[in-house]
Amino acid sequence: MADKRDYYEVLGVDKSASDADIKKAYRVLAKKYHPDMNPGNAEAEAKFKEVNEAYEVLSDSDKKAKYDQYGHAAFDPAAGGFGAGYGGGYSTDFGDLGDIFGSFFGGAFGGGGQRRRNGPQRGDDIQIRVSLTFEEAAFGAKKTITYTRLRKCPDCKGNGSEGGQAPEICPNCRGTGQVRTVHNMGGMQFQSTGTCEKCRGTGKIVKVPCSRCRGAGMERENKNLTVDIPAGIDHGEKIALRSQGCDGKNGGPAGDLIIQLGVQSHKIFKREGANIYCEIPVTIAEAVLGAEIEVPTLEGSQKFDLPEGTQSGTSFTLKGKGIPNLSNNSRRGDLIFTVAVEIPTGLSTKQKEAMRAFADACGESNYKKKKGFFKKGK
Repeated sequence: MADKRDYYEVLGVDKSASDADIKKAYRVLAKKYHPDMNPGNAEAEAKFKEVNEAYEVLSDSDKKAKYDQYGHAAFDPAAGGFGAGYGGGYSTDFGDLGDIFGSFFGGAFGGGGQRRRNGPQRGDDIQIRVSLTFEEAAFGAKKTITYTRLRKCPDCKGNGSEGGQAPEICPNCRGTGQVRTVHNMGGMQFQSTGTCEKCRGTGKIVKVPCSRCRGAGMERENKNLTVDIPAGIDHGEKIALRSQGCDGKNGGPAGDLIIQLGVQSHKIFKREGANIYCEIPVTIAEAVLGAEIEVPTLEGSQKFDLPEGTQSGTSFTLKGKGIPNLSNNSRRGDLIFTVAVEIPTGLSTKQKEAMRAFADACGESNYKKKKGFFKKGK
């Protein structure tokens, strides 16, 4: 079978997409690549066929379950039909030629090292994204998440047989899933190993398929989990919940659930590591005379004594008012705020006169930077 793109990739959706999302994506793409919209465009016609093929599988719950379990091999007659040739992972396979060389070179060409399809197979990992507020990331939170996974069919316990009865050992390959074939080449005999056609590489024969999962052994499940988000987590970091992904096959372990965290921006604060930063506007009078100002923190405002003669751009630090340390919540970063002196606008005539009088009274003696600036140029 020629290489095909993943059906989810074709429609531009992920594996947890709902039926409605799949249908919506299909309609958009079908309209985009429809032959009536692209007359004479061979590339668009090929994409239109590809989109329709993907939708035909993903819109059918039975076909979708088979595709999720076996990939394209589920519908490939050359692979022996449903489930053949797919072991839940990828392995190098050069066919009979690889098997022939593999018998001489220890599997260096793929034949001798092919993964057994009837062996334990680890379940797939699942990755989801969870959004947090700035405060939830700082102090931790409990988040309830919902995701879709593949689990063992509860009726057949994952073996695909009705009533959970143990499948019979394949008499053709004696349960190995592989059969050996002798080839004659140039008067010499070579032995190769290939997938058993009778059991399609599983080593087992299911005479009565499970009516619930139709012999797949797996079914889709919507699962809810309450997750503890630790304090101090940052944007882009991940949390791995072991064995909460898809169930394994043939006794293999379950995969993991990987939670990627996205932290929303804050209206006031910016974060760098465990420290947070903000800018606080103050009046000229507050900066000149000093004042008690309100400083915002993650836990409410806090009073701060601004010293007399504070210059615009001066920074101050509140120790321990930043983000808790991820590995030790008793330690926290700092809050660093910068003072921005706001120049008043829209002054009345009386206010302007008062400002001129103030300027005349000060002269240049009270301005150290301005007084020294011109001396530097001499």
